Amino acid sequence: MKRMIGRTGLVTMMRAAGTAVLAVGVAATAFAADPVGGVAPVAKPLTTAASLLVTPDDTATPDKKEEGQDPAAANPVVEFFKQTEIYGLVDGYYLWAFNEESPQLRNFDIQHNAFTLNYIEIALAKPASETSRGGFRVDFGAGETANLVNAFEPGGTDYLKYVQQAYVSYLAPVGKGLTIDFGKFVTPAGAEVIESKDNFNYSRGLLFALAIPYYHMGARLAYPITDKVGVTGFIVNGWNDVRDNNSAKTVGASVAVKPNDRLAITQNYMVGAEQPDNNDDVRHLFDTVVSYTLTDKVSLLGNYDYGRDRVAGEAVDWTGVAMYLKSPPTENLALVPRFEVLWDSKAFATGTPQTVKEFTLTGEYKLKGLVSRLEYRTDFSDEPFFTTDDNGLRKHQTTLTFGILYAFTTAKQ
Repeated sequence: MKRMIGRTGLVTMMRAAGTAVLAVGVAATAFAADPVGGVAPVAKPLTTAASLLVTPDDTATPDKKEEGQDPAAANPVVEFFKQTEIYGLVDGYYLWAFNEESPQLRNFDIQHNAFTLNYIEIALAKPASETSRGGFRVDFGAGETANLVNAFEPGGTDYLKYVQQAYVSYLAPVGKGLTIDFGKFVTPAGAEVIESKDNFNYSRGLLFALAIPYYHMGARLAYPITDKVGVTGFIVNGWNDVRDNNSAKTVGASVAVKPNDRLAITQNYMVGAEQPDNNDDVRHLFDTVVSYTLTDKVSLLGNYDYGRDRVAGEAVDWTGVAMYLKSPPTENLALVPRFEVLWDSKAFATGTPQTVKEFTLTGEYKLKGLVSRLEYRTDFSDEPFFTTDDNGLRKHQTTLTFGILYAFTTAKQ
């Protein structure tokens, strides 16, 4: 099956357990949005309802050469790179699991007692604008993260593994501007994203790992109704499939509301048949993300997910809640606690009927593009689920992780 069912198999491969330690750490500049700066992370690097609430930069160079322009500027290669934004990321970590086994119910930080290259990414993007209505975005990525993101692809685990997203865009002259994208793009759901730099914490939470998809293949339309409300609609193959695994399609919509500079709310909904060779059993996902800037130094972030499907004629569902608080005591230093609960009574998300909780405390420090984070995390279940190095089972696992990354961009901040 797509991401949820695939993860039931993947869960048995991610093993760990634990005790408890405390964390303080280090963070740095992100590309388009700096999550250390006391605001909630901007969601996905794509055209979404939320992204439309930011005034676009329409300063791209016109296609026609202006009179008296330097002949070198008319060179198509020069013009291409003048209009193209470049993003780069290198991300690695070291993790110690106190049960001396690789942690379970995690997606990207899964290697115990090993220096791991998590992700290398380079992205090219030319935003569509009124002066140059065609655009594109391509994100290339490699590392353990790329392997895991593509682990559920029906076309095979290596099929487009190194292409996180790739789509073309057109800004249609309709009203305030209708943006049309076609291709592979990351999901609009969730409060976290694939790149560590754009999240409050280094590890991804239970909801990101188990409750939502990673990416979609299809078409997307986004429109800013006002400067405070944006909408997006899409039709795609489904969850985590460039090559579809059935003949049905998944449809979805997002509504983003930003009534003031402090509060932002995004509501996502998608529905479609997601199981292999099965067009009848339909999956629903309701995803809500709320961010609020309490003060100049304190930001709050919340995420709620509810999913429902049918497997072998039986109704299954999963529900999750995540809460974040970010408090940077200085310009470069921040402390971020996160708490989550995932209810999985039908064993659809985790492979075992259980309720799982996790608490994470991340310290971060930023210095000229360099991001470093030291993170304590403990996961605990109401069932003996987490394996130990002596093949026993416990109700909890604890890890300590040090992550370091460097990110850059040529885009205007």
